[in-house]
Amino acid sequence: MPHRVESESRKLLGKLRETMAAQTAGQERLDEIVALIAMSMQAEVCSIYLFRDSETLELCATQGLAAAAVHETRMRLGEGLVGRTARSRRVINTADAPSERGFRYMPETGEERFSSFCGVPVQRVGDILGVLVVQSKTARKFTPDEVYALEVVAMVLAEMAELGAFVGEGAALAAPHQRPSLIKGSIAQEGAAEGRVYLHEPRVVVTNPISDDPEVELARLREAIETLRTSVDDMLSGNRSLNGEQKQILEAYRMFANSRSWKKRMEDDVSNGLSAEAAVEKEQSLAKARLSHAGDAYMRERLNDLDDLSNRLLRILTGQGAETGAEMPDNPILVAKNIGPGELLDYGKKLRGIVLEEGSVGSHATIVARAWAIPLVINAKGVTTQALNGDNMLVDGDQGFVHLRPDETVQSAFREKIAMQALAQERYASIREHPAKTKCGSVIRLDMNAGLMADLPSLEGSGAEGVGLFRTELQFLVRNKMPRRGELSALYSRVLKASAGKRVAFRTLDIGSDKVLTYMKPNDEPNPAMGWRAIRVGLDKPGVLRMQLQALIRAADGGPLTVMFPFITLHEEFIAAKAEMDKALAREKRLGHPVPSSLEVGAMMETPSLAYAPDAFFKDVDFISIGGNDLKQFFFAADRENERVRKRYDTLSPSFLNFLSMVIARCEQNGTPISFCGEDAGRPVEALCFAALGLRSLSMRPASVGPVKHILRRVDLSEVRAVIEQSMADGDTSVRRAVADWLAYQV
Repeated sequence: MPHRVESESRKLLGKLRETMAAQTAGQERLDEIVALIAMSMQAEVCSIYLFRDSETLELCATQGLAAAAVHETRMRLGEGLVGRTARSRRVINTADAPSERGFRYMPETGEERFSSFCGVPVQRVGDILGVLVVQSKTARKFTPDEVYALEVVAMVLAEMAELGAFVGEGAALAAPHQRPSLIKGSIAQEGAAEGRVYLHEPRVVVTNPISDDPEVELARLREAIETLRTSVDDMLSGNRSLNGEQKQILEAYRMFANSRSWKKRMEDDVSNGLSAEAAVEKEQSLAKARLSHAGDAYMRERLNDLDDLSNRLLRILTGQGAETGAEMPDNPILVAKNIGPGELLDYGKKLRGIVLEEGSVGSHATIVARAWAIPLVINAKGVTTQALNGDNMLVDGDQGFVHLRPDETVQSAFREKIAMQALAQERYASIREHPAKTKCGSVIRLDMNAGLMADLPSLEGSGAEGVGLFRTELQFLVRNKMPRRGELSALYSRVLKASAGKRVAFRTLDIGSDKVLTYMKPNDEPNPAMGWRAIRVGLDKPGVLRMQLQALIRAADGGPLTVMFPFITLHEEFIAAKAEMDKALAREKRLGHPVPSSLEVGAMMETPSLAYAPDAFFKDVDFISIGGNDLKQFFFAADRENERVRKRYDTLSPSFLNFLSMVIARCEQNGTPISFCGEDAGRPVEALCFAALGLRSLSMRPASVGPVKHILRRVDLSEVRAVIEQSMADGDTSVRRAVADWLAYQV
């Protein structure tokens, strides 16, 4: 880089530091900054546009455009060259701005006199804050060195904005992290909660974006990089339990940590006046903007690696570890980018709500949140950058909304909603001991789903008659090695004792798809949901299946035992799985251990294929449990992890209900008990329709038992059936509205 540009850049950053140190108002600071940049870049115009809301940019300061346009000129994201820069998060550098695609003429600014345009995004680790623009009358492209200098300055502007250096009147100059914010996410667990933010991994705050001594900063940067490299090497050499694929991942990680070009770019940034921390963040932001547009999944994964390395390096430089000393509030709402089941279990049930920037409806965290009935919103983009520890937050798990720092009107309405839900829970508690008996005399068995010992107290409190699904994989997922048979047997024994004689249906290990064990090498599958998972893993690794079956038999200790195999798609798979149970029983007898006094062995129907199995299958199984979540996914060919398609298909569509009716009829003909297990079973309207079709056993999360029981006790199923049949005859694409309208007059 030419020495002149480096000197000008450092000189400009030095003046920016003086401007930051001065006791001036936000607007005055911005005005001084644009004047400094225009002079340094030898440009007639320098302007700063900041976001006033998520979709609108506002001209907040300018040198060279009409002063009257400040805070008056606004444009939408993607509108004009400024809006295009913000949307793409990439530099737009042109010698002939009026001829560029998307150019917007704004007469109030007088900008038609300027040909050259260079727009640089002002961003901080993926969070776009605004756009820095320089323009000149002379038709020329700004040189790469000049663009680089502008990127350095834009990074400092982002840090200054984060630190509140530009606070003034108007929405665009409002203090950061103080404005109310509505974040739209996806529903993962229903419910409503109010509380205070507790960040799982707080962002590193860079308080010194400009260096006092480049040589000192270079030394700090190099020392931190060496510490980072050593820690990555230690991870590789000190963990002998790593499998081949895990080693490959860490090798790629080490490759990034040893990247000369990465180090060189950060050293150049420091040489041009940035602090070591600011240099790391600048490269992190640019890489995030560049690679986030990559269509290649591999490149997006590498972005995650680089992102994580940058965060580690920042924590080394600042000393800001994951533990910041922030106390957990009394009513914590956990906010995280993502979180594993083990980490979530460490927090326990004290959480009021959970908000994840990523996540999925089938993730381990979602399973735990559902078991605890904690409202959970996932895919809440930007929440980790907008939220601070202690911020007031409202989590609407019913709609998938997160209200951050809400105003009084929103807060009041939300509290009314919570109060109404509390009243409803009191009403449900009054019928806890009563059966779910309809007006027509039908009795529906309502069981609960569980997966942790901590879930079992809900068995009595919810009014559930038993556990229709106990997920055994959680005990495997929270460990870094295969649990021993004795450990599993002790756990299953505690589960059975806690159930106090009520039926517990244990589902054997259901891994694969979205549930991957770190210590069991996964296959590289293009579509894991339809790949090596559940019973397929068990039959291919019979040692693991037998070990688990032996643990269950020993836990029963001569009492009753109920076991079901997941993801059975063919009769022969059930025969093979049942043979493993027979072998386990025979072995336990030989060893002199007691065998169950009664044994039920069932299958989960999670693919449409099993509905068409021969009658012999329906006679062989002791019961069938419909796994609604997966069955719906495969029935509609709609990935339940894909937000674009999963909501497009309705459980109460005639096609799916007709399919269920066919399955129910086959079970009735063969005398096979059948139940429905899944999220839909816990939704009152869906549960009512299932009961009207003939299902007499439903299993759901504990919090859903009360609402479902309440509605079932107030209806005649023959009338519901008539409404469903009429809706289908009318050609409705879903019976939902017809049933909901009928219910409005009944309950």
